[in-house]
Amino acid sequence: MTTNIPALSELEWPDKAPPSAMPCTECPLRPLPLFVKHTPEELELVQSLKRRSLRMEANETLIHEGQDDAPLYTLLQGWAFRFKTLSDGRRQILSFLLSGDFIGVQQKMGDAAAHGVTTLTSVSLCVFPRDALWEIHRRSPTMGFNVTWLTAHEESLVDDSLLSVGQRTAEERLASALVLLFKRAAALQSDLGKSGVVWPLTQQHLADALGLSLTHTNKTMRKLEKRGFHEIKDGRLYLRNVKALARLADLYGDGHPPSRPLV
Repeated sequence: MTTNIPALSELEWPDKAPPSAMPCTECPLRPLPLFVKHTPEELELVQSLKRRSLRMEANETLIHEGQDDAPLYTLLQGWAFRFKTLSDGRRQILSFLLSGDFIGVQQKMGDAAAHGVTTLTSVSLCVFPRDALWEIHRRSPTMGFNVTWLTAHEESLVDDSLLSVGQRTAEERLASALVLLFKRAAALQSDLGKSGVVWPLTQQHLADALGLSLTHTNKTMRKLEKRGFHEIKDGRLYLRNVKALARLADLYGDGHPPSRPLV
């Protein structure tokens, strides 16, 4: 089952400017504490490089595996995921993408995309040409560093997923995923997750991300819920005991996402 989520989970787009026409200075993401503040010159640079806005529905492919002309995207609204597949159709989800994530930077200029990106929900995106990376580094070293940081942060998320698949038990894998994804989604809400967060993931998505069978995922999720760690109700995830779930996952830190730049 897929879910169409409200803009920015809980925030509303300004009535005077729909996402398709919204200037970077009026983006509702930028005032959120999660994102670092940019100078007027940096915002002007981003605005000058932006080519258009794009809306897509759930279960649409944003970037195909092997595609050699994919642009860059900033995800403004909704959820998506990066994945790789084997020749027989088996899929590994590499990471989940939420509002504010910069998509496509892992692909070298002119090279074929090593992974695909598919939407989990309806999404809104800002579209940039691939050569925007050169312009960002050339015209603003600080923004260039920000892009490097975003790439490194994405790698750290993949590293944690690899740790889960390689070493954590099924309970620990699911506990880690629940905490990290909940914290990332909660940081985009004004109440920081007190009312739960929108949860568009199916158990198949979790299984494909964590290297578990669907049956094992189902049994383990029910076990964690019975122990009072979490509840999924009406398309929302509620964590009832975040600290205990983080201890079970053996997470380093509390799982709260660090402040980050927004391209």
